[in-house]
Amino acid sequence: MTIRLALASDHGGFALKQTLKTSLGTLDVDIVDLGVNTADAVDYPEKAHDLSETILSKKADLGVLICGTGIGVSIAANRHPGIRAALCTDPFMARMSRAHNDANILCLGGRVVGPGLALEIVSAFLEGAYEGGRHARRLEKIDLK
Repeated sequence: MTIRLALASDHGGFALKQTLKTSLGTLDVDIVDLGVNTADAVDYPEKAHDLSETILSKKADLGVLICGTGIGVSIAANRHPGIRAALCTDPFMARMSRAHNDANILCLGGRVVGPGLALEIVSAFLEGAYEGGRHARRLEKIDLK
């Protein structure tokens, strides 16, 4: 099954987003590129909100958000009920974010991880699958009522 993967970044993540976009062409994914398309400065919350809305409206299955550290976009994305954005710095974290937390957005730091490691992290995220079971009870407690 082809995964619809949304990508977005601010200027701090632009170079890594472009590299990932090219590299992911070898995987079974349809890329939805939400920008940015230049290294000109942009406010990261705008890109995080755009990508979160794309996931929530089911225009993409999963997303990857990139800013300088990955911290800002993860905070902004997680403001949306139903979004579970995980900042990951290695493939194990990415795999576990899917398996235990049913993460639907992967956040990366363009100034933190290099392109080779980033591709490994994204691949692990895409290959991961939610395990359910004991984790479902915990997920139900995330969104405040």
